[in-house]
Amino acid sequence: MNDPALSTDHDHSGATFKPLYVTSVAVSGGSSAHGRASGRARSADGALDLELRMPGELGGDATGPNPEQLFAAGYAACFHGALSLLARGHLLDPGPITVAATVSVGRDPADGGYRLRADLVVTWPGADRETVTPLLAQAAALCPYAKMTRQGIPATISLAP
Repeated sequence: MNDPALSTDHDHSGATFKPLYVTSVAVSGGSSAHGRASGRARSADGALDLELRMPGELGGDATGPNPEQLFAAGYAACFHGALSLLARGHLLDPGPITVAATVSVGRDPADGGYRLRADLVVTWPGADRETVTPLLAQAAALCPYAKMTRQGIPATISLAP
C-alpha cells in the first residue's frame, strides 16, 4: 500500500489557524443565470469542472450533480479519512469502512430561509461495536466537516473590487 504518511500529531502548532491546503471553486450561472440550477463549477486548478443541476424535488431537471451531493461527498470522504487514520492507529483494518452521508435541504422555520441537515452512517463489517464506537467520536472531533456541522465555520462574504 502506498499511503502518504498521515498523522494527527504533527500537522498543527500554535494558537492560530494554519492552512494546510487551500482551494478555490468558482460557480457561474449558466443558461438560467442561476448557479444552483444550471451553473458550472470550476476549481482554480482545473481538477473539478462540472455542470450543476437542481434536484428534481426542487423543480430542476436533475441531470447533473447538485450542491448537496457535492457537500455529502466531501463530508463522507473527510470523515472516512479521519476514521481510517484512527483505525490504523489502533491497528484495525480500515479497508471495509464505508461512510454514507445523507444531506437534506429544507426550510428553516426560524426565518423562512433554507438550512441543511447532514447525517452520517458508518458501515464497518467485522468490526467490534464496542471498539469502534469511541473511534467514531474521535473521528467526529478530528474531521473538519464534522466540526463545521456542529460549530459552523468562520466565513466572510465580500464583493470583489
